[in-house]
Amino acid sequence: MNNTKSLEFFLHRQVECWNNSDKAGFLQCYKDIAPNGLSIEYVGQPSQDPWLMLEGMWREQPNVRIDVVACVVCGNESASHHNNVRNNDNPGTRTLEFYTLKDGKLSARIFISNN
Repeated sequence: MNNTKSLEFFLHRQVECWNNSDKAGFLQCYKDIAPNGLSIEYVGQPSQDPWLMLEGMWREQPNVRIDVVACVVCGNESASHHNNVRNNDNPGTRTLEFYTLKDGKLSARIFISNN
């Protein structure tokens, strides 16, 4: 599968797994697309181990549904806009997520807005 198709599949499948409470499938999406390395940056926050970040993200999963506003893939890069809707009384967030896939390595930069 070429980079464009791989990214398209990954972007849609990870959201599907998240919204269906499928943690194993969610983590497998990252393992499959990034066999040679993964980096995740929450822009403006200190760097962390990406696998620990995914585990931390998952702790919020029961309270959050992801609605995809837009997803654009161009070659080995993509941009997504998500509304992260909370199912409790807490306000949700919006994210702009930028991914680059190269040589089996996935790099993600995630901008988070609380409004």
